[in-house]
Amino acid sequence: MRDARVPLPPGTPESLSRRAQCFVETHGIRLPCLDIRPYRDVWLEHGIPAAEIDRVVAFQEVWGGIALPPAPAYEGGPRVLEADIPEGSAADGWRFPAGDCRVSMAYGFMIGPGGEFGIDADHWTPLHASTQGWVEALALAHHAGRWARIVTRIKGDAVEEVDLDGFEPVPEVQGLTDTWWRGKDSLIAIYRGEAVGYTAPHCQEARIYSGLDAWGLSGH
Repeated sequence: MRDARVPLPPGTPESLSRRAQCFVETHGIRLPCLDIRPYRDVWLEHGIPAAEIDRVVAFQEVWGGIALPPAPAYEGGPRVLEADIPEGSAADGWRFPAGDCRVSMAYGFMIGPGGEFGIDADHWTPLHASTQGWVEALALAHHAGRWARIVTRIKGDAVEEVDLDGFEPVPEVQGLTDTWWRGKDSLIAIYRGEAVGYTAPHCQEARIYSGLDAWGLSGH
């Protein structure tokens, strides 16, 4: 039996927006996850730096086992946030898995050398500057989808024609390849991860959430 509310990850309540806090607490489930610490010596023997193991342990302590509602893109994102053995090198940078996909995918979700949340398509493509940014984007998508009067989906080259004049970036999502924009009465999400990761512009997508009031625009 699951608890009705998921305790917020240690260290994040003050930095997550109120909207994201409510999203995680209300819609999240925290499941048992792998304890990384017993694998430390084995991983060290395989040449994985201690600092990288520390990053995996830290991720697991904060986000490990949290299952959230699916994202609008990337076939929903990770089923459960959970770390695993790092891969990479000092020259190319170290990354580690962020959780298994919900469906069969041609890429996986990874945490980058600087803590970025992204996908390992034909090449590493960071979507948000942190896992927290990914969670903020999930929360915003859930909120906007609920309160918008109209949701318009745009794909391919037409995404480049989306007019962002008068819009400002939403800072809490920490967007890199993927971004969110807030206007007078609408929010725009632009998903370019697959397009960049595969050098395939036809894969980019935008969603325009229109007809939002002040509450709909922010959720707090």
